[in-house]
Amino acid sequence: MSIMSSIFSSINYIFNLPEHIIEPIGWLPDFLKDALVDSLNLVPFLFIMFVFIEWIEIYFIKKRHLFVFFMKKIGPLFGSLFASIPQCGFSVIASTLYSRRILSRGTLLSVYLATSDEAIPILISEPSKAYIVLPILLIKIFVAIIVGYLVDLIFTYKANDPKPLQKAEEPVEEDGCCHHNLAENSPVKDLWFHPLKHTFNIFIFILIVSIGLGYVLSVAGTEEVLAKYCLIDSPLQPIIASLIGLIPNCAISVMLTLLYLKHTISFGSLIAGLSSSGGLGLLILLTRNNDKKDTAIIVAILIVASSLVGLIIQHDILHINFMFKFLGITL
Repeated sequence: MSIMSSIFSSINYIFNLPEHIIEPIGWLPDFLKDALVDSLNLVPFLFIMFVFIEWIEIYFIKKRHLFVFFMKKIGPLFGSLFASIPQCGFSVIASTLYSRRILSRGTLLSVYLATSDEAIPILISEPSKAYIVLPILLIKIFVAIIVGYLVDLIFTYKANDPKPLQKAEEPVEEDGCCHHNLAENSPVKDLWFHPLKHTFNIFIFILIVSIGLGYVLSVAGTEEVLAKYCLIDSPLQPIIASLIGLIPNCAISVMLTLLYLKHTISFGSLIAGLSSSGGLGLLILLTRNNDKKDTAIIVAILIVASSLVGLIIQHDILHINFMFKFLGITL
């Protein structure tokens, strides 16, 4: 028992090491100390998550011919399920394929709406909020499937038959935050170097946002006052969040998640922002899709769908809170 106690004490000390190092620094303001401690505490959890995500990414990129096949056959359903896995590549692949008219418009939208980006690893890294991951995934997948099939039904858009993918002519684009080429085949490097680089980048994003929030909170006084400035409970907040989510950078999903953890935006606004956040896939669509009117329609549908689902959840119009209470989850 004493050995186990020593092990747990050592682990606890390691995880609290940032606090032990930073708290004694007297000249640092409290909000900066809190931001540094909170950000550093997430690093080991984020690295473990990104190693796992990297393994998933490498596996599915090698199977991308199957990805194209199933996306063609059962588009929105398959696209939403795969896009819900936190990773860098699916929205990029989907945008590239859509620009060649291999995927339908509804399938592309289902991928964008279901993409969770960095929100899931950050929430899992926060034990007190990890339970919220399940409703986020379920809601986003459900919305992505409904919107995807509705769009394909209304616009009666048919994808082209895909040509066989040749490795030499089918490079997969880099992601947004690490300039990581998904088509490279260097498993040892990818499984360790890219997660380290990704963890460092996300740590910097979290630190910057945490410092900014901490400073604003120190001026505002309390989280409740800050939440009022951020239009908490206002119907404008989910709409604004959906517009912010369009910015093609994983720092946006980091910011939205941290705002939610600080009780500054509602759960509905978090869903709205994460639903419109298609990552670098949106940038690929803007640059690769020659039909600018089509691109404008896709972005407009994305904003409307994300804003509506955010408002529905925020005002509990469909009694979603009651549904999740059966699972012991309070939104």
